[in-house]
Amino acid sequence: MYGWDYANTSYLDALKHLTDLKEEGKIKTVALENEIPVVSNQVQHSIVDMRPQQKMAELCQLTGVKLITQFCYSNTFCCRHGTVMGGLLNTPSLQMYKRMVDAWGGWSLFQALLQTIKGIATKHGVSIANVAVKYVLDQQAVAGSMVGVRLGLSEHIQDCNAVFSFTLDEEDRSSIKEVTKKGKNLLQVIGDCGDEYRRR
Repeated sequence: MYGWDYANTSYLDALKHLTDLKEEGKIKTVALENEIPVVSNQVQHSIVDMRPQQKMAELCQLTGVKLITQFCYSNTFCCRHGTVMGGLLNTPSLQMYKRMVDAWGGWSLFQALLQTIKGIATKHGVSIANVAVKYVLDQQAVAGSMVGVRLGLSEHIQDCNAVFSFTLDEEDRSSIKEVTKKGKNLLQVIGDCGDEYRRR
């Protein structure tokens, strides 16, 4: 279930109907995005955007709710095969990722992060995107990550599976944190998870 305009309370009616269906045994669970947590909560989460780890992950640990993350690639959006592609902001998603990078710490700091991730990727023989997803999957309360693949391009599926072929060690995590701690706290800059959509 998805709804981000809390002024429009129709999502509560939909939630009530879904709850009725659950009680009747017609559905097993209800998962929500950026809303009241039930079984899972789908949120934007990346190495740059760690907002879910500041408040939400602790609540998830207490309630048993799991996070399903999206936009893990946001910190690798301009990177293909290790080549920086900063000028190709030709989709709304890429433009949003760029705004996130700008709010976090800007292009120069982002490049330092990419170089760090690239070094870790080379060390493990995986892609930069694999490292980005693995880092998020290793965070508290994260159960899975939604990654986009293009129809007909099976190599993306194989690349996505490589995320399970390696483990980030303490040196890897420390290297990433050494760069990310120089960035701004997006919870303070943008607000909590989903606030960027509610402000449109």
